[in-house]
Amino acid sequence: MGIKSALSVPFAKLAISRQKKDARNAVEVQNRVLKSLLKKASTTRFGLDHGFGQIASYAQFKSQVPIRDYEELRPYIDKILAGERDVLWPGMPMYFCKTSGTTSGAKYIPLTKESLPNHIGSTRNALLSYIAETKNADFVKGKMIFLQGSPVLEELPCGVPFGRLSGIVANHVPAYLLKNRMPSYETNCIEDWETKVDAIVEETKTQNMTLISGIPSWVQMYFERLLKSTGENQVTKLFPNFGLFVYGGVNFEPYRNIFQSLIGKEIPSIELYPASEGFIAFQDSQVEEGMLLVLNSGIFYEFIPVDEYTTDNPKRLSLADVELNVNYVLILNTNAGLWGYNIGDTVKFVSIDPPRIKVTGRIKHFTSAFGEHVIGEEVEAAMSEVSSSLNIGIREFHVAPQLQPTEGLPYHEWFVEFEHVPSNLDEMAQQIDFLMQELNTYYKDLITGNVLRTLIITPISTDGFNSYMRSIGKLGGQNKVPRLANDRKVAEGLEAHKLH
Repeated sequence: MGIKSALSVPFAKLAISRQKKDARNAVEVQNRVLKSLLKKASTTRFGLDHGFGQIASYAQFKSQVPIRDYEELRPYIDKILAGERDVLWPGMPMYFCKTSGTTSGAKYIPLTKESLPNHIGSTRNALLSYIAETKNADFVKGKMIFLQGSPVLEELPCGVPFGRLSGIVANHVPAYLLKNRMPSYETNCIEDWETKVDAIVEETKTQNMTLISGIPSWVQMYFERLLKSTGENQVTKLFPNFGLFVYGGVNFEPYRNIFQSLIGKEIPSIELYPASEGFIAFQDSQVEEGMLLVLNSGIFYEFIPVDEYTTDNPKRLSLADVELNVNYVLILNTNAGLWGYNIGDTVKFVSIDPPRIKVTGRIKHFTSAFGEHVIGEEVEAAMSEVSSSLNIGIREFHVAPQLQPTEGLPYHEWFVEFEHVPSNLDEMAQQIDFLMQELNTYYKDLITGNVLRTLIITPISTDGFNSYMRSIGKLGGQNKVPRLANDRKVAEGLEAHKLH
């Protein structure tokens, strides 16, 4: 089947009809998924440990399978890494997705033969939904860029290949897309991001590009280098048929104005919600809010109200009992062998029938304005090690992204209240930045790829943090300044307390 057949308007309407049927019967579909998952995994080590063979209801499942994060699931992962079969899912994983870790360093998330179609098919269904709704498949007539990680994989001692999710998926691009797909395989294998973007610019600047996909910060860098290389001032002057932007990983809103300026006009877009643990949702409509849950692709979802998450016995809900506009911690059970798995994201439903969600953040404070997924533990570890090694006293600190600097690349701004402001702030910033790159591979990619520059430390006056908390009526008690944020709300409050 060629691309014009696989992504045609008639085929899209036919293919999406099943998706719509599943959406109309979402609860029933999810119940079937859970039943199927339990049956398939009943004789695995995890299934035997948790009595999968005797589970007859969701209520029983909740009582026998606790919520886990990666650290709590790690003993089972370690058994697979040691070569043991039938641990979380029958057989061995097809791949491991390597992601930035927490206390254990890198995380290895299993990807099985059964779970791979969830990642591949959901992207395809997002495109088909767009075509079916808009009756516009013009983008299939030109070339498509997918900005992603290298498809070159390494192999673990247990014999399972591993890499980043986008690199793994790059090895399974459907045949009907290969002719139109860019960049070339050779360029896609380039590890150095800056070199890779330059190569993509050279390969694509004379092509009829119609669809461009990637994390917004990466795509912005590509656009800027494209314009610099060609001397043009708008992307649509180079690519007049560019008609669809597909993105995921971060909130696009901070980028919208600059993208419109770079492109020269507003371009239709599709938001995706992929994760190493599973492809969770995608924007199925240009007129309806939110992203449609991927309901019938090997994932059974659970939801914990955020305000109950830290209680001793938090309420766990299936899709049958969720409500609109309530923030939930998202829990996954998958045919990759993840059970009661907390991926750390929070979502809310903007529609119940069909079930559409928005990603509202992380259950813990974070910074991911550029897709870096920096967590509190990382910034605290870096600050602690460097301040100790340099013998610098720290009273308080807060990290925020600086998206629009007056000059140069964006960066992370560290607002720090010192006991005594050191004379070697630049050295301190360099050391913290080095540790952050060691702790977080996404951050390292952004630094080495010249998307971000080295972090900047902004000294805050003595008692500045307390003055800020006082100004917002939150001084004392259980209130504290968050270690990091994904916006500049706290940063703007601290601006008044900078040392000049």
